[in-house]
Amino acid sequence: MTRTHIAILGAGPAGLGAAWQLVKQGKAEVTVLEQKDVVGGNAGSFELAGLNVDYGSHRLHPATDPKIMADLQALLGEDLLDRPRHGRIRLQDRWIHFPLKPQDLMLKLPLSFGAGVAFDAAKKFVPHQNGNGHETFTSVLEKGLGSTICRDFYFPYAKKIWGVQPEELSAIQAHRRVSAGSLGKMVKKVLSIVPGLKSPSAGRFYYPKKGFGQISQAIADEAQNLGAEIKFGSSVRKIELGEKQTITFEKDGNLETIEADYIWSTIPLTILTKAISPSAPKEIIEASGKISYRAMVLIYLVLNQSQWTEFDAHYFPEAEIKLTRLSEPKNYCVANEPKNQTILCGELPCMVNDEVWNASDGELVEMVRDSLKKMWVAD
Repeated sequence: MTRTHIAILGAGPAGLGAAWQLVKQGKAEVTVLEQKDVVGGNAGSFELAGLNVDYGSHRLHPATDPKIMADLQALLGEDLLDRPRHGRIRLQDRWIHFPLKPQDLMLKLPLSFGAGVAFDAAKKFVPHQNGNGHETFTSVLEKGLGSTICRDFYFPYAKKIWGVQPEELSAIQAHRRVSAGSLGKMVKKVLSIVPGLKSPSAGRFYYPKKGFGQISQAIADEAQNLGAEIKFGSSVRKIELGEKQTITFEKDGNLETIEADYIWSTIPLTILTKAISPSAPKEIIEASGKISYRAMVLIYLVLNQSQWTEFDAHYFPEAEIKLTRLSEPKNYCVANEPKNQTILCGELPCMVNDEVWNASDGELVEMVRDSLKKMWVAD
């Protein structure tokens, strides 16, 4: 009996995870097409100045689905490190811990800020109408955190990252991305300071010893051991749909084809819809053409010192500072080598072909230096 053949487009965590589970459970033969020469996609890692660094800042949250977490722990073993979160954010010219701690909000910031947070909390006990029932990023966060924290942190930061007003963002982003999703949760954080009440996973994250890309590499290795095939350097050019699906891809300058019973895609819809033949309906093509993607430029600075600061990441919500985050990868995995070097990764959200995207390396370095001068980070 011929086994089902599934072609998976893209060797990021999603594509590799699917491939691994399919061959692990004996459900299909699997071929993964990946245009790069390595796995991981944006969640991959690479070596720079003797250190493994990621494309930006990545962590594995303890709230990850228990089954997925168990699989990753089995794959990585002791290489999956349990680390405390130790970042900081600049608010109103003062540094406070990030993730936000209630005691910092009340004691380290100006009295007016603490009073605003307290007033927002008090309003929770006043009956009020829920508006028109339509949730947005703004409404979800203001309802959960109050206007003070939203005004000074979450809304400015969201605008910098996404490039649009918070009112234009989906409520899904608010529900998924904000860990301290309500003042009630923040009260629980206060109580967690009391011995015996603190969750073992509070303020912690998991991180692979060799960089976040080690997760994808471990999954890829296991999938290949079980029979999955990964074709690197393979760019999809055409997908012909029929009783069998035929995929034409370019590899080493030559066009090759494979047939599959099913195609599972993790590549951008803007690329997928253009590759399909017979062509997708006109409305699908038009809809996919309206999808825009937010870009990001990453700047890596190699410093000739063992450690820059004790913090893993620094966050900048202020509009006048182009950086949104500055991380020190060495602090994520407690790396001791190399002894006299460390790396900083600066993140600059942008749009393709804007001034940041088209800036030279020298101009980008100056943007980072300007940000550091304005924020006097290393104090």
